[in-house]
Amino acid sequence: MDFIIDLLVSAGVIVLLAYAMSSVHVKSFWTALWVAFLIGILNATIGWLLGGLLNLVSFFLLEALVSLIVTALMIKLVDLLVGNFKIDGFWPALVIAIATAIAIAVVGWIRGDSDAYALQQAPQPEKVELVA
Repeated sequence: MDFIIDLLVSAGVIVLLAYAMSSVHVKSFWTALWVAFLIGILNATIGWLLGGLLNLVSFFLLEALVSLIVTALMIKLVDLLVGNFKIDGFWPALVIAIATAIAIAVVGWIRGDSDAYALQQAPQPEKVELVA
């Protein structure tokens, strides 16, 4: 269920940014949904390998930045694969990656999926005093 919600959020962000930015072109919402699916699959396969290599080079100090750059590269790769989706340049792909990451984080926070939120809401175990 989380994957489907993330796909719909990503597709919505892509469509909104296509209306907001002149360098992003998407034919329809279904194209954006297909693009979001491909980005997810490529991030899980090629992006995972590329991110691992780049994180080794940066000694895991820039993991969030590397993740955004890898996602932007996967968006550009999907640009080459899908005919009804066009991005003019790397910077719009990076903007889409950042906007998608923020939107998915906000939706996860609203749904209560955040680990930090879950830890705050978890009931604390009661302290038991043992008297000898």
